[in-house]
Amino acid sequence: MAVALALLLLAPAAAFDLNSLLPSVSGANAQASADEIAEYRRKLKAYLEARNAFEQEAGAYWTDVAEKRRGRNAKRRAHEQITLDDYVLTQPPVYTGPKRPVNPAPETEPGPPRERKHIPAVADLLRAASDYFQWAPQRPSTEIEFKRAYARFAAETGLTREQAVRVYAFETGGDGRSDSQSGLIHGSHAVSTAIGYNQLLTTNTVELLAEQGPDLIKILAQRAAGLSGPARQLIEHKLAVLRKMVALARSVPDDWSQHEKIGDTPQGWAMHAMVLDIDVGPMLQTHKLITSVIFARERGFTRPLTAAELEMMNLTGDGTGLDMVTMPQAMREQVPTSNFFQRGGYERNPVAIHHNTVAKLLAVTDARMDENSRQPGAKELAAAF
Repeated sequence: MAVALALLLLAPAAAFDLNSLLPSVSGANAQASADEIAEYRRKLKAYLEARNAFEQEAGAYWTDVAEKRRGRNAKRRAHEQITLDDYVLTQPPVYTGPKRPVNPAPETEPGPPRERKHIPAVADLLRAASDYFQWAPQRPSTEIEFKRAYARFAAETGLTREQAVRVYAFETGGDGRSDSQSGLIHGSHAVSTAIGYNQLLTTNTVELLAEQGPDLIKILAQRAAGLSGPARQLIEHKLAVLRKMVALARSVPDDWSQHEKIGDTPQGWAMHAMVLDIDVGPMLQTHKLITSVIFARERGFTRPLTAAELEMMNLTGDGTGLDMVTMPQAMREQVPTSNFFQRGGYERNPVAIHHNTVAKLLAVTDARMDENSRQPGAKELAAAF
């Protein structure tokens, strides 16, 4: 569910070029008859013409969405009221033309298979941490140990039990572990680098280390000061590693794209291993949420965020999420979810398409939280508070 809602910021699809695609059957396998090829070309031409017409309509729609978004941002900076006129109130156009026909005579020599980008798993993170920092995260002896550490830090920083448990239930299905990875929670292969109770990506970890790093170092140093012997040595070594990671994260401008570049390297994988650590992991997981709470509060949102509202900010980013959160209920019923997506992300997101208003999207999020909060892991986390 959380993966389905994740917003992929992709560029709009380009219009089709009929002239470049129609000759593609000129070198066709001789097994296809001339009539079959002619029929295929006729259908392909009809399909491409229909798609081009749709692309023009869709392009205009998504341009309008982007312009409205820029307008809302400008009004917020000027502290002006946002109204329904500041949103596109129609749903995105849907392609209803013919399907792309199947080539009756495919090329005899297919191109090379597309290489799938490697997604690092926990074993890769641990290997990278050892290679680049000569360090391994201190893993919990039991899952309840991590839950208690997470609940303790979350409560200290102002995250409520309801917010923490319901977001955990939504993100992990209600029974995730501290090392649960997206795609591996209930699947067979990783689909992203998202790990833990709040499913942090490598980029999230780099960004949190850059922005919250000094505070994390201070907290860990205070813990080390209260220890002695081997326990203190363990924390002090971890503290030295944390300082190096924070320095690396802060060596580039505080920008998501810059942090993403680091996160996509073995050094970034090594930094991501910190989410597995019993001391630092709960702090990183908590800050992923509490920074959204603080963001909303600093912008005048005084009432506590519901768990579903917090999840919207968690998934879409604070600015986009706050756009939905601050919307009155009457507007939520009317404003399409497309206003908060880039086109590519929306078209790959069946949840946002089916639950196509802000009110419906928040309702389905709440319903999934209700359902998954009955799972053993969610109940165990609730008891840890």
